[in-house]
Order: sequence, then structure tokens, then C-alpha cells
Amino acid sequence: MNEEHARAAADIAEVEAANTAFYEALERGDLDALTDSWLPGEELTVSCVHPGWPVLTGRRDVLRSYALIMANTDYIQFFLTDVNVTMTGETALVTCTENILSGGPAEDGDALGPLVGRLVVATNVFRHTADGWKLWSHHGSPVLADSDEDDDEDTTP
Repeated sequence: MNEEHARAAADIAEVEAANTAFYEALERGDLDALTDSWLPGEELTVSCVHPGWPVLTGRRDVLRSYALIMANTDYIQFFLTDVNVTMTGETALVTCTENILSGGPAEDGDALGPLVGRLVVATNVFRHTADGWKLWSHHGSPVLADSDEDDDEDTTP
């Protein structure tokens, strides 16, 4: 493996680690770690689209949205599938499927309410900084289409 190919593989591994760290911070409800995942300052304006939300722009509004999500979610876990990383220069694009399991407050004194599963396809754009790869943009869209399995069923009368 030549040196350039080795560096590209190392960069991809670093981007994958940064992407994983972002989701793990969200799972733990660690706003400080999640804040550290995003580009600092205002040189490049960060943006975020949560499923069903309008576009949020600017670090303050984006981080406030995550604080609200964390404050109102008792449990959340992400199982990432279909992760793909592509890069050009100092920018990396990560696409993935977020298989989300979450639960809210319980009723009747239980520790946790019913768990709900859902699929979201996400695009995460990272920029390389002196402190490593940082999120520039996150866009999540709910998966509303049925799976391919439904297409295989015979629906003839």
C-alpha cells in the first residue's frame, strides 16, 4: 500500500470514529461531548435538519436543538447501518441509516416508557480542523417507504 493510499484509509477511519463519537455522545446525553463534535466558531455556519423539523442554522440553534432532544428523551440508542464515507480534500461525507430505539417517560411509575423503533437516513458532513474531524452539517430524513420485501409479495387477486 503506498503512502497516499494509507493516509486516505487513516482519514476515513478518523471520520468514521468522529461519526461514531457524535452518536455515542447523543446516546449518553453528553451535551459537552456532542458540542465538541461540531465545528467551532462561526467561520463556517453549521446546519442541522432533524426529521420533521425545519432547517436549523448556526451553532447556537443547532446545539440548543440537541439539548432539547436530550432533555426530553429518557433513552435513545443508534444502530448505524449502510455507513459510507467519501472524501475530498478537507471535507468528508458520511451517509448511513440510523436504526433508532428510543423511549420516553413511563406511565404508572415504571422506569421507562414503551420503546419505539424507527429508521432515519442521515447525511453527515465533516470538515477537518486542527482538532480533528468536526460536523459541519447533519441531515436526517425518516424512512417512510416500505421495505423491498413488500415488493416481492404477490398482490394479484
